[in-house]
This record gives sequence, C-alpha cells and structure tokens, in this order.
Amino acid sequence: MIKPILVFGYGNLSRGDDALGPLLLEHIEGHCCLDDIELLNDFQLQIEHALDLENRALVLFIDASVACEDAFDFALLEPARDKSYTTHAMSPAAVLAVYQSIKNQAPPPCFLLSIKAEKLELGEGLSAQASGNLELACAFAMQLLKKPDLKTWQKQINQPS
Repeated sequence: MIKPILVFGYGNLSRGDDALGPLLLEHIEGHCCLDDIELLNDFQLQIEHALDLENRALVLFIDASVACEDAFDFALLEPARDKSYTTHAMSPAAVLAVYQSIKNQAPPPCFLLSIKAEKLELGEGLSAQASGNLELACAFAMQLLKKPDLKTWQKQINQPS
C-alpha cells in the first residue's frame, strides 16, 4: 500500500554536509509516526524516482545546499526540464517533469527543504554550522509532518528560518 506522504532525503553520508538529507530522514524515523509517511533515501535523484511520486498527496524532497541564505529554505516545486534532465543526477523539478511526461498528468504537490551546507568533501564529517542548520530543519520538518496538508505547507513558504 502506498502511503500518501513521501519524504525523500538524498545525499551522501561520506561527503560532509551532503549528508544533511539522509540525516534528517533518520531524525524523522526516530521521532515521527510513520503510518501515513514513507521515507525514501538515495544518493541522488534519478529518472526512476518519478515513479515514486505516483498516488501521493504530498511530497517533501530534502537536500543539502550551498546556495541557501538562511539555515534552510522551503519552496514549492514546479515541473521543469532543466539541464539535469539529461544527466546522471537530476534536480527535483526535473523529476517532476519526467512524472508529468510519463503519466500525462500533473505531479502531486511537491516541496523542497534545502538545508544550508558548507563542506561537501569526500571523507569529511558534518560541519558545526551544518549541524546547527540540521537541528533547525528537523524542527521545521517535524512541524510540517504534524499537519501534512497542502494549505498548511504553502503557508510555510518563504518563512524565515
């Protein structure tokens, strides 16, 4: 049975702050009721992940980002064929575009929680700054998952972290 909420964290535990997505998934797994929530973890997004969006009410992608201005950013995603569409690793927007193309329908509402990262070097541990950002992002994600509905999540867009 497919659960209505998908939380998809991606990143590499061996690449410093790139581990933020999978680490947030671990937090959710240990602190949240998962009756209606499926957790999915991978190193990077692939074209096949478009099928994971099927029959979902809401999807939350979680990733590390060096482009965040605050501890984390939260945004509504729209399907878009960007340059990642034809590469080995895809953006969440490109995954949505693939879903739209193969299913001939709009994807479910999808959001991206980007957590500010600093160091992404192979063999590095989580930086002190990223660890603090992860704590804030965990608290934010737990609030989202307490009330997983579209209007509640939309109200959280562009709220300062």
